[in-house]
Amino acid sequence: MKRTLGVCLIVAAACVAARAQASGNVGYAQGGGSGRAEQNERAKRVLGERDVPPSATTMFVDASVLMNVRADEHVAVFGVAQECATVAECNQKMDAVVAGFATELRRLGVRAEDVFVDFAAQNKIYGYAVEGTIARERLVGFELKKNVSVRYKDRLMLDRLVIAASGAKIFDLIKVDYVVRDAAAVQHKLMEEAARVVKEKAARYERLLGVKLLQPAQVYAERPSIYYPTEMYDSYAAYESEEIDADQFRGRYTVHRARKGRTFFFNALTADGFDAVVNPVVLEPVVQFTLYLKLKYEIEGAKGK
Repeated sequence: MKRTLGVCLIVAAACVAARAQASGNVGYAQGGGSGRAEQNERAKRVLGERDVPPSATTMFVDASVLMNVRADEHVAVFGVAQECATVAECNQKMDAVVAGFATELRRLGVRAEDVFVDFAAQNKIYGYAVEGTIARERLVGFELKKNVSVRYKDRLMLDRLVIAASGAKIFDLIKVDYVVRDAAAVQHKLMEEAARVVKEKAARYERLLGVKLLQPAQVYAERPSIYYPTEMYDSYAAYESEEIDADQFRGRYTVHRARKGRTFFFNALTADGFDAVVNPVVLEPVVQFTLYLKLKYEIEGAKGK
């Protein structure tokens, strides 16, 4: 029996390994930001009552395009917190931490105008004083929270910023914002690409189906969207574990479960569902711009039928 079980485990392990070679541990992932973005893109293409052509002599031609854009600069936001008996003590310790971080940033070449300290919150801390059989809640101190935002252009700078923050006893990287300076130029490029797709589709309909579309067309829907990396990360915990099912075993043993790590990864929109993708290869987190364009055409000869 043990030998048979061992063979089964080997076969199962081989199956898992084969799947890992094909797709990686992403197979364990649950849909997150990428799933919501895909759902939003599909919703753009759903025909509602107002999207139906108003007559038998017209038809729609649409285009859905995606453009991957590398950020021009970034903003990393670090969280700083201090707990002390008094507000004055919190402020004093907080100022020392922020000053130490600022010194480290200057050594990295970060300019003073690229750093901003934001006062986030000041809270009271309550604890319990036990007197006999009574645990009475009372004020025991204060907590001060500030955020330090750092702007940088070199995408490789983040590792050095994290190390500098840890040197100042700051261990909370809240988020990293991705900034595209000329979003209007990106939108213009998307419109050009969408117009090209629409013209190619119209020509294809005429060549293959004999449908002649009359000019000028009417813009029926123009739906742009922007997806930033901060909302496009998914996660998974990849592991297999035995279970203790029998009640008698659960009653006899105290189970100490192993800590399972969780992986986070940038899960960008793919080409699925898009007519065209500008900059299709994604090697790093990028800002993803999309545009759904729908045009209404009159059909030549349909009026006389």
